[in-house]
Amino acid sequence: MKENVDFRVPVLIVGGSLVGLCTSLFLGRHGIGHMLVEKHAGTSLHPRGRGINVRTMELFRVAGVEDRIRAAASVLADNHGILQGGSLTGDDQEWLFQEIDPGGGLARFSPATWCLCSQNDIEPVLMSVTPGLGADLRFSTELLSFDQDATGVTAVLKGLETGEHLKVRADYLVAADGPRSPVREELRIGQTGPGDLFHNVSITFRSRGLAAVVGERRFIVCYLTKPDADGALLPVDNAERWVFHAPWHPDRGETMEDFTDERCAEHIRRAVGAPHLDVEITGKAPWHAAERVAERYGAGRVFLAGDSAHEMSPTGAFGSNTGIQDAHNLAWKLAAVLKGAAGPGLLESYEAERLPVARATSARASARSAEHSHPGYEPDPGSAAPGGGRQGGVLSVAMGYRYHHGAVLGADPEQPVVPERMRPAGDPGTRAPHMWLHTRGEPGPAERVSTVDLYERSFVLLGSEGTPWREAARSVAEELGVDLVAYAIGTGPDADLSPEEGADWAQAHGTTPAGAVLVRPDGFVAWRWPQEAEDPEAVLHEVLTTLLHRA
Repeated sequence: MKENVDFRVPVLIVGGSLVGLCTSLFLGRHGIGHMLVEKHAGTSLHPRGRGINVRTMELFRVAGVEDRIRAAASVLADNHGILQGGSLTGDDQEWLFQEIDPGGGLARFSPATWCLCSQNDIEPVLMSVTPGLGADLRFSTELLSFDQDATGVTAVLKGLETGEHLKVRADYLVAADGPRSPVREELRIGQTGPGDLFHNVSITFRSRGLAAVVGERRFIVCYLTKPDADGALLPVDNAERWVFHAPWHPDRGETMEDFTDERCAEHIRRAVGAPHLDVEITGKAPWHAAERVAERYGAGRVFLAGDSAHEMSPTGAFGSNTGIQDAHNLAWKLAAVLKGAAGPGLLESYEAERLPVARATSARASARSAEHSHPGYEPDPGSAAPGGGRQGGVLSVAMGYRYHHGAVLGADPEQPVVPERMRPAGDPGTRAPHMWLHTRGEPGPAERVSTVDLYERSFVLLGSEGTPWREAARSVAEELGVDLVAYAIGTGPDADLSPEEGADWAQAHGTTPAGAVLVRPDGFVAWRWPQEAEDPEAVLHEVLTTLLHRA
């Protein structure tokens, strides 16, 4: 007997902030219909969470929204580095680092670059795209309750503007409902970690005179360390709009009501070192930096993503990026299961892969807050995790992490989850290396593409021209009904893709010209074969059957 419900959807996303909207984007790119509900009336209004790392920009590049996001972030395109000093008017400023990518070395690792785009700017971009990808977005809608059984999840929703109650039946539920996640609480999933690290009040303000004080110093953030007026200054438009993070000490009895406009304005003037600076306070919002990671990433047919799964110190912008990459990891797996290409067991790999990454990344984020003397943060001596120096190791945290277990075969469990340095080598469980290739140009003109651009909606098998891997992949894909695209790489007439002069695709991926590399839809190496196979079709059949939990 069918349950009496108002809507049936493959996936229900709870939470319409950055991670929820990214989950919507990635599911939509896989052709999976879904509903997203958010209790607030619209997207974020307060500038926050604006550091988008290279790996996340790769995901946006492949999803077709990179250019729109860069356009939304254009006003801060020339801001780089982190400045620290007692004030902006003294002579004690020091660049913790002045360039995000000094010397342009990042181009060796990725076709993308870092981007500064606040949540209040990026979320409208995502909202403009996802409805065209099958998303039913419902703001001012709250999740009241949910129950799950062996075949799905039944949720009761309330429209906050109308008071109407709706019952929705979904195959799966993704909770991107923030650090105090009601869904996580309902599932009785605990958290581990040190807990609260520090508290700040984020103050938005206008000042026409501050740009003259800042001068040509185009920073991402400036940490101001005067003992009686410390805080962090962030530009919004480099002209009149700014954000200041002031330390808040609720443990000492301070309340938000104590942060009057007059107190905030005077604090900013003292911190900047300009006693007569014009300051118009336009908004205030509390935020809490914490290091917590959920003990599990879900239960049954309900999964956690983003802040509901992990909280991190803001230094390094690891929290939101880790959440977006959670969503990307989960989306292709949900798509594979919902399309019948994979068994439900594949979804167990979500926690196996992402939970260790969250633990390692959250520790690195706290370490960087200590390195940067983040206002309000007073770490216990010796508690910081290794971070490879002030700027060292950031890239390895952003895109060098690896999965030891999950939907991978042949991963080395002895390697650290997050390495000290970025050394892409095509190892199973790591992001597949970036290298430039050229298409054959038939029927259209030849194009220069990155290997990163190949990975989104299907598994990809890379092999050399003249080897049997391409035909074996096509045969196995048809037999199993799996989305699998194979490319023969070489310089001859039978090649699908040709490497740039001097480049060796096999060496870059840790194999030989006779071998092959299987890359997942999320761009991570699933499996690598280093030599010629006696029966490549049988090998591939066994590999995919195992990875996808096919009976």
